[in-house]
Amino acid sequence: MSRAIVVNSAVRVPEGALHVRAVRASGPGGQNVNKVATKVDLRVDLDAVEGLSEAARSRLRTLCRHRLDADGRLMVSSQATRNQARNLEDARDRVRALVAAALREPRPRRASAPSAGARERRLDAKKRRSALKRERTRRGGW
Repeated sequence: MSRAIVVNSAVRVPEGALHVRAVRASGPGGQNVNKVATKVDLRVDLDAVEGLSEAARSRLRTLCRHRLDADGRLMVSSQATRNQARNLEDARDRVRALVAAALREPRPRRASAPSAGARERRLDAKKRRSALKRERTRRGGW
């Protein structure tokens, strides 16, 4: 029923790493929703994903940390349509997108400092605010 999910030329999720289960969906659908198992639960064994570097595998686990089951498998559900085959494709696309997102290395953050002009503007604003508040104080000390 399932075939491998190809993310790019080097990375793929093999068919053996996928476990598909169809269940009855919730929500609108009349009698159909009570009879037909259109919702798809797709579980993916992340250790079996081929072609991932250790850094990418770590990023994938971090991205999916709220979707992992007790065995460490990624759980993706789809009940977007009333058709089981389209829901399966939707779930597979979501897995593909998550793995592709883990492949992209985040840009390193470079520390920056405010410019001299920005520092001066901030201090001027603080002085103006301070002077405004000083004007409000009572003189004469009741």
